[in-house]
Amino acid sequence: MTERDKVFSGSIPKFYDTLMVPLVFEGYAADLAALVAAASPRSVLETAAGSGAVTRALAPRLDATTRYVVTDLNQPMLDYAAGRQGADSRIEWKQADALHLPFEEAAFDVVCCQFGAMFFPDRAAGYAEARRVLKPRGRFVFNVWDRIEENAFADEVTRALAAVFPHDPPRFLARTPHGYHDVALIRDDLSRAGFTTIQIETHEKLSCAASAHDVAIAYCEGTPLRNEIEARDAGLLEFATQRAAQALADRYGNGPVAGKIQAHVIVAMG
Repeated sequence: MTERDKVFSGSIPKFYDTLMVPLVFEGYAADLAALVAAASPRSVLETAAGSGAVTRALAPRLDATTRYVVTDLNQPMLDYAAGRQGADSRIEWKQADALHLPFEEAAFDVVCCQFGAMFFPDRAAGYAEARRVLKPRGRFVFNVWDRIEENAFADEVTRALAAVFPHDPPRFLARTPHGYHDVALIRDDLSRAGFTTIQIETHEKLSCAASAHDVAIAYCEGTPLRNEIEARDAGLLEFATQRAAQALADRYGNGPVAGKIQAHVIVAMG
């Protein structure tokens, strides 16, 4: 992962939330929210909250007296999420690094994280921080994407951009969002962080969009893939996006499109 992989700024938060969230995140956010709510927690910490997909799904499921702290490393994403959520006295918004959480030990019943662990520069350290702030028998609930070959749209976009930049293909999607998919490695990292009970399930879903063009815009302009394209040639962003759209249309058609997505869902206890 590069430093550019972690930059969600400018127009990225808006495109991310309006296009990427319904495309790939909403279904998994609902699943994660259900897992968290099933524990009837009195206190919840969400890390790497992004534009708030899980927050919007989880808040209505929590008790009126539950403390819910929502954090993200990236302030523009956190600001966007807070703006989408509306007034809720239970929610505290706080910029925080998941590897250096500004909370006391044993402060939360549940720590949850939707598709954020792939961005941790040291996953075992991030997991150890989650365990540190969990109460005894507390739950760490999170998910990560499976390998890019199991996620049709991301794979197609990556291959299309490799044709635009053959000498230096943008590999953000394969490298970071889909780069941490080895279940044995995930178990090992959690074990090294002190978790003793680890459950991992692989969930396949269908990603749907109104058009191939919407999918291309979502990936090329709603994720740090945009930073990677512009670093090669800012003037080629629109061209690269159109090439990705054409590749998707060639495979999935010119009308509404649907493709497989797949992720690992993890519940860990210390």
